[in-house]
Amino acid sequence: MTAPAESCNACNATGIALMKLSLGKDFFGRAYDRLSPSSDQSPKWYCETCSMQKNLQRDFRDIRGEYDKLAAGQQSELSNSDAFQRATLRLREIVAILGGSGGQSTLLTATDVKHLIDRFQTTTLQS
Repeated sequence: MTAPAESCNACNATGIALMKLSLGKDFFGRAYDRLSPSSDQSPKWYCETCSMQKNLQRDFRDIRGEYDKLAAGQQSELSNSDAFQRATLRLREIVAILGGSGGQSTLLTATDVKHLIDRFQTTTLQS
């Protein structure tokens, strides 16, 4: 999908193709649609690099939300040990990707992801 915007909403790059994905699944396989709300009067458009980083940010946000539920004793996708391990691996992948991009992300910092990894390491799942 090509954007009517003139620059990337994350890095402000100009003169490049911009995109916005509207449908998909979150990290835990739940469907989402980011463009349906009629309140979205100013959609954001991203270059290829920032779009990839936006997906990393979304995965991080999904995992952190489920971790916060788990830590609060609520029902969480992370109650399942397989999902917990998969999320741990994904967080490590995100840190590696962010490190490989020279830490230039305006959407997500490796420090935030590492902090969540540290929180994961102190958690013991109840079987």
